Amino acid sequence: MKIGILQTGHAPDELMGEYGDYDQFFQKMLGETDFDFETYSVVDGVFPASAADCDGWLITGSRHGAYEDHPWIPPLEALIRDIHARGQPLIGVCFGHQIIAQALGGKVEKFKGGWAVGPTEYDMGGRTVTLNAWHQDQVVERPEGARVLASNAFCENAILAYGDTIWTVQPHPEYGNDFIGGLIRTRGKGVVPEAQLAEATANLDEPVDNAEFGRAMADFFRKERA
Repeated sequence: MKIGILQTGHAPDELMGEYGDYDQFFQKMLGETDFDFETYSVVDGVFPASAADCDGWLITGSRHGAYEDHPWIPPLEALIRDIHARGQPLIGVCFGHQIIAQALGGKVEKFKGGWAVGPTEYDMGGRTVTLNAWHQDQVVERPEGARVLASNAFCENAILAYGDTIWTVQPHPEYGNDFIGGLIRTRGKGVVPEAQLAEATANLDEPVDNAEFGRAMADFFRKERA
């Protein structure tokens, strides 16, 4: 199965050497030998010829806002709608979660409540899961037909599903605690309140459910659909 990774941002230069870029995070998470991957750096204007170029799709995180005026956002939204119309499996993470909602009729904005950073608990169908968050933007209005699979008091629309073909996640199951620590050092200061960065740093020894989500995402791509 060929998975197209639509890369909408790049890891900080200071962390790239140790961790790689965002597409590599997902290749490792999903199993490098389990799928064929092709990365399209849409943030740099590189797009597939059509949705038919891959069997499934994944949209990464980004430092950009879905509502910002970038030349690559309208064609990405058009591609999302085409993938959806074709019934292909699509996963979105953080910015990917947001741009999918926006492309399908939802609303994304810079959340007035501020940031979520570091290991964060979510209620997922009555059980608690912990994933690393790094966001201020949120989906504040869901598209028609979107179902909430997980939420917390800060983020109502933390995980959304659209039918059985689209699954989107606001936090980052691809980020380990060590990478969050790197983001705190390289992108947090002067952007996220210092007290919140200190609290997140103190919580970096908390276990996260990344492995479970990696398996779930791989299974989502593989599952049989009518």
